[in-house]
Amino acid sequence: MKFMLLIYGAELHESAQWRQQSMRHPLSLSDELKNQGKWITASLLHSVATATSVRVRDGQRHVSDGPYAETAQQLGGYCIIDADNRDEALDIASRLPAAQQGTIEIRPLLPLPESLTLPEDRASQPASTEADFKDYIVLLYAEAGAWPADEHAVALAESVQICHQLHAAGQFLSAAPLQPPATAACLRIRHGSRAVVDGPFAETKEQLGGYFLIRVRNLDEAIAIAARIPGSRRGTAEIRPLLPLVTTNA
Repeated sequence: MKFMLLIYGAELHESAQWRQQSMRHPLSLSDELKNQGKWITASLLHSVATATSVRVRDGQRHVSDGPYAETAQQLGGYCIIDADNRDEALDIASRLPAAQQGTIEIRPLLPLPESLTLPEDRASQPASTEADFKDYIVLLYAEAGAWPADEHAVALAESVQICHQLHAAGQFLSAAPLQPPATAACLRIRHGSRAVVDGPFAETKEQLGGYFLIRVRNLDEAIAIAARIPGSRRGTAEIRPLLPLVTTNA
């Protein structure tokens, strides 16, 4: 069962190099989990100041600087793992240092119907080192009930079709819908004690419902892709540039 571990915390003002150094332990953990077939991918996100939000209403695209939600703690990174169950996902999350200073939200991915197949997942491939390309995550937020079941099925099929189009253009890395926010759990570790609270991290009207990982030349291309995704028509697509992790032997 696949899970997305969403890492929330107060924004650090230290340099990107310091943030990379702080991720060495998680990367050491990733080596262990890779050997067990449980680690899929992970990345830091650039500062929330780099976020761009996209909404499409009545065919018109609305773009604004900044994240979808203004909260004291912001999403700063993520891991995607393959665990046997939620308890194992919580155990893995508890080994990330971020749990001791911030909050880790554990969200199971939503399996697609058998009739829908995504392109080959390329998220584990090294981030582009070519100056002409950048990696972004598009986070899709929507209110509960924004998509009735029948319309959601149509939107999901359209999203998968877009994934195949992006794959053909060399822009697709990964994508997945998430199970409803009610399936989320938030983990914090303080003074050696683990606390788990059911529910999503942020109590906001629109909740994270899925993500796209893309590789494009610039933010304008990322915005154009976000505007094509059905989720931007009923909710908000937040675009964040990725900050690749250093390797454990760097």
